[in-house]
Amino acid sequence: MCGTLEEAPDTLKRSSSRMDFHSYRHHQVDDGFHSDGSGTETPPLSPGSGSGSASTSSAASIASLTSDHGSLESVDTSAQRLAVLSFEQVRKLNDVMDEVVSIHGRGNFPTLECGTLEEAPDTLKRSSSRMDFHSYRHHQVDDGFHSDGSGTETPPLSPGSGSGSASTSSAASIASLTSDHGSLESVDTSAQRLAVLSFEQVRKLNDVMDEVVSIHGRGNFPTLEVRLKDLVTLVRKKLELDVASGGAGMTVKDIRLNGGAASHVLASEAQPYNDLDLIFALEFSSGRHYDRVKSAVLNSLFDLLPEGVSRRRITPCSLKEAYVGKMVKVNNNNDGDRWSLISLGNSPGHKNVELKFVDTMRRQFEFSVDSFQIVLDSLLLFYDCAALPISENFYPTVVGESVYGDFQEALYHLQHKLISTRQPEEIRGGGLLKYCNLLVRNYRPVDSEKIKTLERYMCSRFFIDFPDIPTQTVKLEAYLRNHFWGADEESLQYQYLMHLHEVVETSTVCLMGHERRQTLLLIESLAMQVLCREQQKTQPAQSNVQTQQHPPPQPSPQPQQQMTTLPPQPAGLLYANGVYYAPVIPTTFCTCNSTWVPST
Repeated sequence: MCGTLEEAPDTLKRSSSRMDFHSYRHHQVDDGFHSDGSGTETPPLSPGSGSGSASTSSAASIASLTSDHGSLESVDTSAQRLAVLSFEQVRKLNDVMDEVVSIHGRGNFPTLECGTLEEAPDTLKRSSSRMDFHSYRHHQVDDGFHSDGSGTETPPLSPGSGSGSASTSSAASIASLTSDHGSLESVDTSAQRLAVLSFEQVRKLNDVMDEVVSIHGRGNFPTLEVRLKDLVTLVRKKLELDVASGGAGMTVKDIRLNGGAASHVLASEAQPYNDLDLIFALEFSSGRHYDRVKSAVLNSLFDLLPEGVSRRRITPCSLKEAYVGKMVKVNNNNDGDRWSLISLGNSPGHKNVELKFVDTMRRQFEFSVDSFQIVLDSLLLFYDCAALPISENFYPTVVGESVYGDFQEALYHLQHKLISTRQPEEIRGGGLLKYCNLLVRNYRPVDSEKIKTLERYMCSRFFIDFPDIPTQTVKLEAYLRNHFWGADEESLQYQYLMHLHEVVETSTVCLMGHERRQTLLLIESLAMQVLCREQQKTQPAQSNVQTQQHPPPQPSPQPQQQMTTLPPQPAGLLYANGVYYAPVIPTTFCTCNSTWVPST
């Protein structure tokens, strides 16, 4: 049989013709979406990508998995007949399947032992001989085995069952999910960099992607309101579109959620975040690709303009001035960094969308708590394919990565508010401002002794990147404005500046005495300005409360007095208390033009 329906048995034809009788979740699970909840979930009915049409394989899978092996009309679609096995069950199943079976022969016939590698095909032998290169967890996830624990687990790096050997697909998956997109030699296989998100984390991620973001425009340009998932889909479409059609003609390897939003998704408690950071993995083979990426983003903004806006006179330059807050291009041949950043939105007090397009980036995090990256490709595919909403028994497999190195360690730091980093001199600004931001939010260092040394490196790199008072002033004011907005956050500005003052005062070793005093004076002046603004806000509020609690006494009615008419006041005189006063006007004599009096 070749897999076509014409050559299939009559029973399979009848089964395939009735496939629409099932709900969508039973039909589409062949795409690799799994659930890891503790309950029963919709399983992948057709985990293998065999030959033949999708409808035939789905129908055959459903027909083979039904208990009565009868027609599809007898299947109770309202009941949950199927379930995904937990990790413990899969482990026990693996032990059973790995057991050596002995088939004893009669007479002089030898005993056959199945399950050994000697009778295996050559391709399987070569694949198995390489299995020790990866740890077992990285090698076996290509088979689609999942865990249903509440925490983070080892992810299926290759959810699809493509052609080729298992080791080849696993290596390709690891290479595509690592942050540097490099060879396997650069991957630290001893550390758990990757993890599968639980249902609660996927639900929070779905809420973030379903959030409506507002991109405010300058002047008369309208505010663009779009859901984050629609914006990501549109930008990816423009990047992959041909250059002749207005796109960039580039291949998007993957899309990731980064920064504070990713930490918010993974944390058990609510984590505030100010920006929505998205990473598009691209390849910048030439300098023209930077311009193509910029054009693709601006064309996306052009498509998001609301109806009724006259688009004839709107140019890409005007869109850039209206909606782009900042643009950064890095093409460093010495360090090998090739990436660009386009920040959408420039209104203080609102979340900005930062689109980062990365080919290679040597340093992608400041501290362990902001080192998380969540791969969005499976979730975006779920949005395109699934007709049912995300639920506890039906949601996609989403993989997260910690570029810090160890996912579990970084997640522990996030849950317990711990500060840990390495080599802060590689970070622009040394991570000094972020470090003080964590301190003001009650984070504490993992190693109180080691952090003193790291503080010196932070201050040294900060003063290298911002050497004079004007640049330091601009940087500090912008950081306060972008990271401490809102009624709850503005009150932390004074404490933040005090933490910064203490760190600079105790850990600065690279400045001369007068330069250090100038920086400390700058921080003190900013702190006084913040304190004055807070007092001006609290004093009117306190006066209003006191006025409401203790209203001023009402004057008692006084008997009406007879009004007397005063005589007209003489010119040049002042009247007070019944007496006229003549003001004393000083008189000076000018002797500029007087002649000299001759002496006698």
